[in-house]
Amino acid sequence: MGDVAMTVPVLRALVQQHPEVKVTVLTRPFFAPFFWSLSKVEVYPVDLKGKHKGVLGLFKLSKELRKLKVDAVADLHNVLRSNILKLFLTGKPFIQIKKGRKEKNDLITGKFFKPLKTTHQRYADVFGKLGLKIDLSTPNFPDNVKLNGKLEGLLGNLSKKKIGIAPFAAHESKMYPLDLMEEVIANLSKEYHIVLFGGGKKEIEVLSSMENKFENVVNVAGNLSLNEELDLISNLDVMLSMDSGNGHIAAMLGVKTVTIWGVTHPYAGFVPFNQPEDYALLSDRKKFPEIPTSVYGNKFPESYKEATRSISPKDVIRKIKNLV
Repeated sequence: MGDVAMTVPVLRALVQQHPEVKVTVLTRPFFAPFFWSLSKVEVYPVDLKGKHKGVLGLFKLSKELRKLKVDAVADLHNVLRSNILKLFLTGKPFIQIKKGRKEKNDLITGKFFKPLKTTHQRYADVFGKLGLKIDLSTPNFPDNVKLNGKLEGLLGNLSKKKIGIAPFAAHESKMYPLDLMEEVIANLSKEYHIVLFGGGKKEIEVLSSMENKFENVVNVAGNLSLNEELDLISNLDVMLSMDSGNGHIAAMLGVKTVTIWGVTHPYAGFVPFNQPEDYALLSDRKKFPEIPTSVYGNKFPESYKEATRSISPKDVIRKIKNLV
């Protein structure tokens, strides 16, 4: 989800700076709402569990795509499926993202410690090789969506500033300990309206518990469609997220996004779009010198599992209050 969200500001820049270009995005139907605000961008849904499943399904997909008469393909994912599709679309310029796997491996193995090219720039580079150079330095974002009655009701007192919090990630090593997160929520909810985001049965149970403990806190996990979540996020004053998809979604909408980093690190290139360096709150590398231990947070020494505990709740609260 985060990878798809990161394409959005790049595609926005592409169609604004190259108005002669029409873009067709090949992605899962679930992600179609990400692209609603982009002119000259259409979504072609891929049914990876049905008619487009497996090699035969991808062959069928390639035949469908040929009917669109595309001039070139920009592969922003470069995975097995897209490589198979490349074989079936011979004769078309087919430029694939350079993921920088060697540099990322050198970063996590400690051969150097310096920022690598951002994923957003790697996406832009793909279009550059197609003759469509993109400047990401002065981005534009969609206007806040006018909320319907249901979403306004979730925000309660609309005069209060609105803070989104997404406390979960794919791996525990990327999460802020929930007891510390509760400290953050307890403090911020005294002044601001807090909206909790997540998904899955266990996450919803945890977030519902937090909602019941504090005033001015609402849990929207499991209660909204993706379209509704995007509308709500676009109206936030600040989003607090882990190194996860929610941070990228907020950033693609132009929302100030504070991120908490555990065993991963912004230097690997996955910082939310257009967010200043000091919006990223990092675990203490003096205590955990092997950070980053992996690019995705799935590999780490056992003693690094709660590296984010080295980030003080006071620092998180202070950063958010300063931005609000």
